[in-house]
Amino acid sequence: MPFVPHTDADIAAMLGTIGVGAIDDLFDEIPAELRIGELAAIPTGLAEMDIARLMQGRARADGEAACFIGAGAYDHHIPAAVWQIAARGEFYSAYTPYQAEASQGTLQLLYEFQSMMTALTAMEVSNASLYDGASALAEAVLMAVRANRKAKSSRVLVPRALHPAYRRALRGIVEPQGIEIVEAPFDRHGGHTPAATLDGLVGDAGFAAVVINQPNFFGVIEDADDLTDWAQAHGALVIGVVNPTALALLKPPGEWGAKGADIACGEVQPLGIPLSSGGPYAGFLCCKKDLVRQMPGRIIGRTLDLDGKPGFTLTLQAREQHIRRGKATSNICTNQGLLVTAATIHLAILGAAGLERVAAACHANTRQLAALLCAIPGVEPLFDRPVFHEQALRLPAPVADVLRSLAAEDILGGFDLGQDYPELGSALLVCATEVRTAQEMERYAARLAQIIAAGARPS
Repeated sequence: MPFVPHTDADIAAMLGTIGVGAIDDLFDEIPAELRIGELAAIPTGLAEMDIARLMQGRARADGEAACFIGAGAYDHHIPAAVWQIAARGEFYSAYTPYQAEASQGTLQLLYEFQSMMTALTAMEVSNASLYDGASALAEAVLMAVRANRKAKSSRVLVPRALHPAYRRALRGIVEPQGIEIVEAPFDRHGGHTPAATLDGLVGDAGFAAVVINQPNFFGVIEDADDLTDWAQAHGALVIGVVNPTALALLKPPGEWGAKGADIACGEVQPLGIPLSSGGPYAGFLCCKKDLVRQMPGRIIGRTLDLDGKPGFTLTLQAREQHIRRGKATSNICTNQGLLVTAATIHLAILGAAGLERVAAACHANTRQLAALLCAIPGVEPLFDRPVFHEQALRLPAPVADVLRSLAAEDILGGFDLGQDYPELGSALLVCATEVRTAQEMERYAARLAQIIAAGARPS
């Protein structure tokens, strides 16, 4: 919504209406010693052209680095229309749609988001929405433990190949609530979690839930069918952690194994949300219909009014704001409305075919990048299984030094896996989305070859 400044006459009229002589009188309850006084360090205002020149100069100084990092936050193309629409005042300033009769536009958009996420995941129900992918997983685990009344314990099996930040957030949220997290090791050759290796972890108590991430943190495609069947055969609910872009090409969690996953969650960021230095983002959470009353957050429903016209309303909202705190499914969930708005517009613009083209381009670019980098002596794939749009590589030089040297050339070269997986040694996770060009990838490979040949001395 455009900002229209008040004139001196406007200000005088408003002050006269409320019976105040000056703006400072509105703050007379603040003691003088607490007032900041004059802002002497703030320079005088600049003309528009001068401001533009200043900002352009600072932008040029920052450079335009080519991003090959990935690792849970992805540099995708965002059509200009996405934020042109999302930043309209009706969406940009809207809060929670408590009054359905006054919030039909917001409610319809959230309903469309839910419909799109259930279509992507092949699940029956979606909420709208959660803070981010990590908190969505934590809520999914809490939900599964509540719902699985047949489980003898509150143990949850989580792959070590799950995003490290997700695992940290999960432990921080659920362990204080008496839920035990058991980590399953990954195969050192394939980078995946074979179902055959899980039998030794079951014990007498079993698991209330098993988490399956597809693809996993290394970009590796898991045997989701086998893992799902194994988990359900052992009486556990299945939680799928998925990348929504990858679902345009991969089997959705609702179709894993013989019965499908019970819950699916993940990060919305790949759908129209810029990297933004790490946030804010949003999470999604879907499930089978018989688990819907254990789902946190809000669910938007579509109905008909007395005149037979379609309308939208908050259907299930098992939050502490609406029911007794002890009965609430969650006390931390929220509706990341603005970000879900952008994601919904993004998906609507792309459509199913467009999202599939994006996913295919990401996969092709990562294959091309990996081929270029692995042609460098000493660089080789870390794992031998198929990947989506990330590839783990072994380098013949310290990864931290390599990344510093690449950054000096405006190349964000990837994620140092040694930070969270020291057993992998000098391991680098690279990603190439649809926005990376052949020239950028060739420049990356050429510069990496020079750095390795020079012994990876920091620039």
